[in-house]
Amino acid sequence: MKKVLIIFGSTTGNTEYMAGIIGKGFIEAGFKTALINAADFDPGELQGDLSAIILGCPAYGHDTVELQDEFAVFFEELDSIDLKNRSFAVFAPGDSSYEHYCGSVDLIEEKLESLGALRLCDGLRVDGDPQNCKGEISDWADSVINGINIK
Repeated sequence: MKKVLIIFGSTTGNTEYMAGIIGKGFIEAGFKTALINAADFDPGELQGDLSAIILGCPAYGHDTVELQDEFAVFFEELDSIDLKNRSFAVFAPGDSSYEHYCGSVDLIEEKLESLGALRLCDGLRVDGDPQNCKGEISDWADSVINGINIK
């Protein structure tokens, strides 16, 4: 059975909501799926037989991109994990009125690619309340699933 980890950082619940929608899509597609809050992350979970890791994190900050607190700790731990040839995708809620709208997507994608991981598709950036974008989130999950299936 194909397995994915969805690791997210969430302060207001928006990223967690998105992770739930994405997770539901993977479960319906027959994947063994684990949703993990970055605060509860164990680096050993990224080892072994995984089809992909899906990462979600909002961005804060006015002058630079600042990651959600618990996710920022997880982000720093990535340097010590072998991610070579590991497939991934990234999602984030945001507000396009900010200069660094969903800047976490770019930051995470750049880091994972520098560590040898393989991006499955462009990151998902949801502007505003994710509860108003359920279809967009589900469609993105489907595109990630398709990327895994043709890999």
